[in-house]
Amino acid sequence: MTSQPLRLAEESDTSPGESELAVNPFDGLPFSSRYYKLLEQRRGLPIWAVRFIFLEHLESSPTGVVLVSGEPGSGKSTQIPQWCAEFALARGFQNGQVTVTQPYPLAALSLALRVADEMDLTVGHEVGYSIPQEDCTGPNTLLRFCWDRLLLQELASTRGTGAWGVLVLDETQERSVASDSLQGLLRDTTLGDLPGDPRVVVITDPALEPKLRDFWGNPPTVRVPRAPGRSPTPVYRDTVPTDRVEAACQAVLELCWKEAPGDVLVYLPSEEEISLCCESLSREVGTLALLSPRPRVLPLHPGCGQAIQAVYEDTGPGARKVVVTHWLADFSFSLPSIRHVIDSGLELRSVYSPRIRAESQVLRTISKCQAEARRLRARGFPPGSYLCLYPKTVLELEAPPLPQPRVCEENLSPLMLLLKRRQIAEPGHCRFLDPPAPEALMQALEDLDYLAALDDNGDLSDLGVILSEFPLMPELAKALLASCEFNCVDEMLTLAAMLTAAPGFTRPPLCAEEAALRRALEHADGDHSSLIQVYEAFIQNGENEAWCQARGLNWAALCHARKLRGELLELMQRIELPLSQPAFGSQQNRRDLQKALVSGYFLKVARDTDGTGNYLLLTHKHVAQLSLYCCYQNRRAPARPPQWVLYHSFSISKDNCLSIVSEIQPELLVELAPPYFLSNLPPSESRDLLNQLREGMADSSAEKEPSSTQEFRDACILQ
Repeated sequence: MTSQPLRLAEESDTSPGESELAVNPFDGLPFSSRYYKLLEQRRGLPIWAVRFIFLEHLESSPTGVVLVSGEPGSGKSTQIPQWCAEFALARGFQNGQVTVTQPYPLAALSLALRVADEMDLTVGHEVGYSIPQEDCTGPNTLLRFCWDRLLLQELASTRGTGAWGVLVLDETQERSVASDSLQGLLRDTTLGDLPGDPRVVVITDPALEPKLRDFWGNPPTVRVPRAPGRSPTPVYRDTVPTDRVEAACQAVLELCWKEAPGDVLVYLPSEEEISLCCESLSREVGTLALLSPRPRVLPLHPGCGQAIQAVYEDTGPGARKVVVTHWLADFSFSLPSIRHVIDSGLELRSVYSPRIRAESQVLRTISKCQAEARRLRARGFPPGSYLCLYPKTVLELEAPPLPQPRVCEENLSPLMLLLKRRQIAEPGHCRFLDPPAPEALMQALEDLDYLAALDDNGDLSDLGVILSEFPLMPELAKALLASCEFNCVDEMLTLAAMLTAAPGFTRPPLCAEEAALRRALEHADGDHSSLIQVYEAFIQNGENEAWCQARGLNWAALCHARKLRGELLELMQRIELPLSQPAFGSQQNRRDLQKALVSGYFLKVARDTDGTGNYLLLTHKHVAQLSLYCCYQNRRAPARPPQWVLYHSFSISKDNCLSIVSEIQPELLVELAPPYFLSNLPPSESRDLLNQLREGMADSSAEKEPSSTQEFRDACILQ
């Protein structure tokens, strides 16, 4: 059954005054005056020229797939979802809602707010969003914006397509693991054979269009015309500045003095540099008495939360915004008021090495595709400016054509867990735009096997199915499940939330008073217990932001941890896992918490080889030191560093440091780690010590067995 696309008020040529009685077909209410004001802006977007072409392809595509290719700022992310909602409404939403994926939670949130405003609807009702710790949808939600990783989790738990009739995969050129995986899962699905005849819309940058066209079998393609206005000619520096933050600040101040109209967008590699730049600029613009009104400096990165809406707020006549960001704003955020771009040409990314199970922070040149997207941010009448804080030769000689696919750079254990949930026997058979290295897949499967997530046939075990339900790394999910056995669920819930959301102390104390306040939060058992203590103190002090600032804690991250903890608790209750009462601080609880951690993190153990803090990692011969923020580093000399430690993460980017570290007893490792894991360790003194310990514990157990057997017989006789 086919039908003509619905004709809404925006298709008519009537003026707002003549259409005041027009009714919104999504909620049955008359359109507001703001709707018509925004409608005029929408009609001026480049994508509006291909509206009917898109709807025709969506209706008639033989495979159910439509590819949309256009530059940043052309209106793809805001208009395509609305047109898909029209299409689904004309069909009566027979197969569910319209779901739109985004590579970042912040993008899903901001787009839901913007699109609801344009459609004259209410967020949380007809238009909603799903991001970590916040599901703002309801039974009447027809258009949902969703973080792509959440949708991948939903898709993995069902054999069909889920509760959507039209799926829009947006910003696929970002190459997130979830986006690439979703395309791989859907590529071999015959959409026409599924109930309701669902549709898939893939939105990308022109640079990735040829690759996607080949991958999807040459589907109908809609090419968005270029936006009006001239693009600025890049201005390159002769040399790379020694201090990027200072160079960026100076460039912003020069624009302010020139009084060049328009907002400014500054690209720096990392959140740390974004914070430094915002602090410096805020101080500097405060001294510019001649500038009125003063520029408003705003950060834009994942840690901003809902404060991102300040980026879109109108600053009033004559006021200027200076938005400081990184790779997050390469494609995913449209900022029409931007006229000037200052680009460092670099990005800081975490790259995972499966061979040594470690992440490294890699500072690298952005791709040519990213550089072009940044330049186009300054397009307009008249064109703005695009200042590159690097020589032109850097882009020509060092920049790759496209962004690196994240599936080739991330730990694939969570993805393998979901693919196994999808009953894909061999993950290597799943199609990828760029397949990950075979050794990365094998390493991920080996880790899942050690965690008992796989059975003897290589399929998901019962434990693995439960692990796949949790929005956590597999080792952390395993530790949380183990806490049910060791009666420390309350503490492990807090720790799981803190390890996922709150990084703890990320900078040195600014003064002696702050250092003293931090030390009061440290726990004798190590960083893991310290994180629990920090969270408990945060809650007891009313989640106060000033309390956090006085101790150098990230208030937003702690609030995020509180929400995540509630989500994890609700999940455990839903799948009927046993809970336990809080007992943090007791001797038994300290021991139980160590057991739960070792049950999940036995792959992340290191031993001090010489008593000076040089730790040899158990799974490979790599030497590391404790992080500067580790509580053991702050203890008074001559305290000896712990001999055996369990760590949360290992980074080889700067100083080979172990982060979030706690002392453990090797007996726990022998008791709780799988024997075949210990047998497969590379030859080392640590392995020999563990094997000796295992033999000694086995002999001790054998000696106790006769007496315990006799006690069992005596008990039977008494009964």
